[in-house]
Order: sequence, then structure tokens, then C-alpha cells
Amino acid sequence: MRYDLLIRDALLLDGSGASGTRGDLGVIDGRIAALGKLAGEADTVIEAGGRALSPGFIDVHTHDDLEVIRNPAMPSKLSQGVTTVVVGNCGISASPVRAADAVPDPMNLLGEPDEFRYPRFADYRHAVEAAHPALNVAALIGHTALRQNHMDRLDRAASEVELLAMRAQLRESIAEGALGLSTGLAYASAFAAPEHEVLELTRDLPADRLYATHLRDEFAGIVPALDEAHAVGRHSGAPVRVSHLKCAGIDNWGRSREVLAWLDGAAGEHDIACDCYPYAASASTLDLKQVTDAYDILITWSEPHPGQGGRMLAAIAADWNLPLMETASRLQPAGAVYFCMDEEDVRRFLRHPLTMIGSDGLPRDPRPHPRLWGTFPRVLGHYVREEGLFPLHEAVYKMTGLPGSRFALPGRGLLREGWHADLVLFDPARVRDTADYHEPVRSAEGIDAVWVNGVLAYDGKAVTDARGGRFLAPAAR
Repeated sequence: MRYDLLIRDALLLDGSGASGTRGDLGVIDGRIAALGKLAGEADTVIEAGGRALSPGFIDVHTHDDLEVIRNPAMPSKLSQGVTTVVVGNCGISASPVRAADAVPDPMNLLGEPDEFRYPRFADYRHAVEAAHPALNVAALIGHTALRQNHMDRLDRAASEVELLAMRAQLRESIAEGALGLSTGLAYASAFAAPEHEVLELTRDLPADRLYATHLRDEFAGIVPALDEAHAVGRHSGAPVRVSHLKCAGIDNWGRSREVLAWLDGAAGEHDIACDCYPYAASASTLDLKQVTDAYDILITWSEPHPGQGGRMLAAIAADWNLPLMETASRLQPAGAVYFCMDEEDVRRFLRHPLTMIGSDGLPRDPRPHPRLWGTFPRVLGHYVREEGLFPLHEAVYKMTGLPGSRFALPGRGLLREGWHADLVLFDPARVRDTADYHEPVRSAEGIDAVWVNGVLAYDGKAVTDARGGRFLAPAAR
């Protein structure tokens, strides 16, 4: 047999959670054609020499909605082994969005108002396909995007007429290939939406599509917020995906055991899972509700005071001789990194069997959280090799097989004959993140090659000119 690509003598980590085996993998026409000890020739032969070969990593929590169109080479993701991104998280999505002079916070994290050119989800899907991104894209519909389409202001509940319009737009988007609905109920643009609004909006959400939620409260009220998410799932029948699970705020540290006990109990009644990023700091727009002197807050950008980007809020306040809250108000609109989590809680969340890995990176941030470039190598290098938090094959499962099944992505996430050849070749002894809070835009080490649908997209040093990505509509369950 002749293969397009033949990778010899690799540690095959198939994404199922099983330990690896040494063997070869052959690719024909963008799909895995054979695994094992293979004979035959190939147009391209790679000698892996025992390095790990796994399915491409699936980043289930991104804000790359417009980035995949703006910068379809996607170096921040390919350089860490990501071959598929899920966009539209936290209630904010690039579509369906009506053109406007401004978009509400935090939709401004995605791009400028004139970049929101997709009044129908089909328009966005066509734009992604026309951009030919180097990786695969699947998309959720944002609750906040729907609200801003149909409401004159967002600091109130939607009326019944507005809800009917939002439901119709969600149904249309689902029919056009959206994965499901996301909410960002902690944000001012959606916080006023009562549980009834979300329940009604998901009334027509098919049971084979997802409900992903940035919880209404990740601080003291996290358990009631989880109860709300569970209620939405039971009401609609849709699987629930809790976004970037965390216990935020010093008074909340140590509650991960309680939260995970809740998760275990709820998962016995309904399809619930979560994602987590491997850092004890979050990032978003500068939110006055999160301003405190209890932990450090790093300002990443500020429209009125751009020179303050990269400085701690407390240091700026000292220079200006102002209280923290007034300083934060003067900096807005701005972005921030909040060092609001406890490392032990992060470790417990990462280790839990229902946890997938998601970066939650912000590609438009001029000084992004290092998770944008470092999430997946940090899990493999820091938490697997250095800390021994879980074995390598379990980490790969959290990045591949588990998200592939929990997000219903067809033919993705496992090394199986006939499945799409999304592949990552990496060195378990060398792989590590190099991005940090001071130099956040840095490629990882130890990711030696990445293929998307059988096309070499990253050669270990730089992205290639090839664009093998596709738009992914959900598979039937």
C-alpha cells in the first residue's frame, strides 16, 4: 500500500485514555488509513523515534470567532498542537450579530464593531469556509449576541416578544450548523437575564446540541449558579458544559472538593462536564465587581491610558494617589488578569475525570494571558512531566477523545482507521510552555509537527502555508 503520509515508530496515544503503544500510522486522503506495524511506501515518511503521536488537541473554550477569519494561519493554536477550536463561548459570538456602531462588553473582546458582519449564522459559516483557516472550527451561539440583536438595553430581562425573536434566531442558527447555546451570565450584559429567560431560550434547543455556560457566579454563589445550569439542562434535555470551572476569590479558595462533589452528583442525573485552564489566574475585561486588594490584578490594556498596559492595578493606583476602584474606573475600558484562584483548587479541577482542557485565550488582547499560547503544552510539561498530576495518556484524553465525544465532533479526537487525520507529534521529554505573564506571546517547545486533515500545518518551528481546516457541524448523537 502507498500512503500519502507514513509516521513510523511512534508512541501512539490514541485519545481513548488507554496507555500508548509503539507503532506506525498511515494517512491517505486526509484520513487515518492504518495503524500498527505497517509495510508500504509513502510520499512523506516521518521517523518518530518513539516520540508521542496523538490526535490533534481540541480547544473547547476559545474566543477565536473572528481570529480564524482575521488571521487564519492561527499560530497561537497550531504551535501548541491544537487542530480544532470551539468558538462562541461565554455568551459572546461573532454571529448572528446585527451591524451596530458598538458592541456590548464583553463582546468587544472579539473585535471591533465593523468586524461583526454576520447577521445570520450561515453568513459566519460561509466566511470561515472562505477564509480557509489552518485548523477546524466549531461554533456556539452566544446568548449576549442574541440579546443585543433584539433588546434596546441589556440591564433588564427580555420581554416575551423579544424572547420569541431570540428563540427563532437560535433555531435558525442550529439548523445552519451551530453546536448549541452559550451564556455568560456573570457579565453585566447578561446578568439581568433571569433563569426564566434562559429556560425559555433553550426550550427549542435540541437534546443533541449543547448548553455551555460561564456561570452566573464563580465566587461565593457558585453552587446556586451550578444548580441553575443543571436546571437549564434538565429543562431542555441538552448536555451541559460548565466553562472554565473555578473557585474565584480568596474567600472561595478550598471549595473545589464541594464543587466537584456537586459535579459528580449532577453527572449521575444528566450529561454534565466542564473545562478548565491550567493557571491560577483568569483574564477578561476590567470588571469593577472584581476589583479588590485581596489579590493582584494585572492591567493588560486600557483605551484611555494605553501606557499602563502590563502594570499592576495597585501600582497604578499608588502612582495616581487614588483608591483602587477609582483607578480602575479611570482605566476603563480595559483588560485585566486576575490572580484570583488557589493552585490546589486548579489541580483538583484539572485532575477530575469530567474535566476537559480549554484555553479561554483572548487573541485580541495586546498583552494576552499566557494561556492563549501555552495551555496545552503546560498541561503536558508542567502538570504531567514535572508534577505527575496524572499520566500522559490521561492528559491526552482530556484534550482529544473526551472533548471529541462531549462536543459531538464527527471523526475527531481518536486515532482510528477512517477518522480524520488531525495529528500532533510531540516529545514528552521536551514539551513545555514558554509563554508567561511578562512575555505571553511565545511558542511552546516540544511540539514537533501538527497535521490538520492530513495536511502539515506546523513543522515544529512555524506554521506552513497549508490550510487544511474545515468548519465542523455537530454529529448526530
